[in-house]
Amino acid sequence: MADSVDVNKGLPANPEKATLEGKNKFLGMFVFLAGETTMFATFFGTYLGLRSGTASGPESADLFQLPLVFIMTMILLTSSLTSVLATFAMKKNQFGKLKLWMWVTFLLGVSFLSLEIYEFVEYYEHGLGYTTSAFASSFYTLVGLHGAHVLFGLGWILLLLLRNRNAGITLTNAPKFYAFSLYWHFIDLVWVFIFTVVYLMGIGG
Repeated sequence: MADSVDVNKGLPANPEKATLEGKNKFLGMFVFLAGETTMFATFFGTYLGLRSGTASGPESADLFQLPLVFIMTMILLTSSLTSVLATFAMKKNQFGKLKLWMWVTFLLGVSFLSLEIYEFVEYYEHGLGYTTSAFASSFYTLVGLHGAHVLFGLGWILLLLLRNRNAGITLTNAPKFYAFSLYWHFIDLVWVFIFTVVYLMGIGG
């Protein structure tokens, strides 16, 4: 379908949606994210129902370190901003800047995930194993599920960057970069809810 778009005068203003394939990817991503929203809503509900079931084990107020979680939140929100800058560069046909901001997004995502792993190790050393209590299981499942999504996103962006390292911006790869950006915004949004519902409510009681 890309052949139906005349690119002799350069890329269109919105290359990610200039073809039928791009529009279908855009629609498909929103359907996928709707399903993801339902899944995370289920896990949030489960966590809220079980968070008081500590079974004499460590409680959230004993473990959570707000400064660390705040740093993680800032890192992830900054990565969302850099993915937006990458999208702006794509719309201006600036492939070098697109790659630069995508690499920055990737590195910020790696930093976030590293801190999340460090956090889990710290909690485990303080007695919060996965089977310690209902609170522990629901916490690790919800936050770990988000971490798995971050890991998937990192693999996705890395593959995009490597496969398209010399391709420039085309009507074929623009929808793929844009779909990744939508996904990354989604996992950032989910983290904002985790920060509020899990950590702030956990510390505040």
